[in-house]
Amino acid sequence: MQKFNHLSDQELVRLYLDGNNPAFTALVYRHKDRIFTTIVLLVRDRALAEDFFQEVFIKIINALKAGQYTDNNRFCPWVIRIAHNFCISHFRKADTRNNIFTSFNDAIGDSMHYTEFSPEHRLITGERYREIEEMMDRLPAAQREALILRYYAGLNYREMAQTVGISINTALGRVRYALMNIRRQIAAAETTMC
Repeated sequence: MQKFNHLSDQELVRLYLDGNNPAFTALVYRHKDRIFTTIVLLVRDRALAEDFFQEVFIKIINALKAGQYTDNNRFCPWVIRIAHNFCISHFRKADTRNNIFTSFNDAIGDSMHYTEFSPEHRLITGERYREIEEMMDRLPAAQREALILRYYAGLNYREMAQTVGISINTALGRVRYALMNIRRQIAAAETTMC
């Protein structure tokens, strides 16, 4: 696996398409945390997210073999778009599109690994994640989705706009209003504590 560390995503894709399966494994390991966290945050169920993660990579393999990926140095955003669309399609088929963003069955903290930190640090960090989850759950669905794609998936505003099918200005606005709403919630929580 380490022999692929110096290669770019595009080089790994080319190697994979030329028959080198370990190159694809290196791509999966390189981006798995970011993609899985995005899926978990979108579907809010860890078990379902694990199933989706596997299905998304099957879709990626099929898309690569079908020549649907263009060599534009944007492999991870392309994969995030596939994952996002897969999640949305699943819930549309189940006719529960609005339920994607209504409850959170899995804690963000549960999807993170804290092995290198002290128990006290893990406890404090876990509590912060729970507080952030609660604040995000109070956001409108579009704003919540915008934060997930921007800060957890790491997409820039153009990639975000393409993924969701909105203008760049709308993407900017959703993130801006989401952050403003989070700040208001933090300020309200601080005033109740005093």
